[in-house]
Amino acid sequence: MKGNSSAEVVKVPRSFVLLGELEKAERGNTDMSISFGLVDGSDILLENWQCTILGPQGSPLDNRIVSLLVQCPPTYPDSPPIVRFQTKVNFPFVGKEGEVDPSNSKMDLLKNWKRPEKLNGIEMLLLDLRRQMGKAEYRKLSQPAEGSCY
Repeated sequence: MKGNSSAEVVKVPRSFVLLGELEKAERGNTDMSISFGLVDGSDILLENWQCTILGPQGSPLDNRIVSLLVQCPPTYPDSPPIVRFQTKVNFPFVGKEGEVDPSNSKMDLLKNWKRPEKLNGIEMLLLDLRRQMGKAEYRKLSQPAEGSCY
């Protein structure tokens, strides 16, 4: 008897994906160098997220807390979220108003976004941003004074 060679792929609905990410973050089951949660607890669309990244060791942002907003559009997780830094930073992948351009060559994760296999799209994004901020090529970039915001 032959087995079925075509595996059925189940696509988890957007709201389930985002609820899973929220639950993971609220339980503290994420990397300790980042945090994220809903801007407004009554946001039933789970669209707007307040996030923080602890500046990477040895970087110009060493041990600073960097704040950013992540917006998950209706097409998330099939398309990437929209990212805007609130804390003023100086990196080539961050625009004049704090926006992160998903097509920027430095932002591979956003540029080549694929639907995450696990409930960790926002976490992966924040960790990738932290990794970018800690790259040796950016260590000599002067950063705005701590507490500066866009």
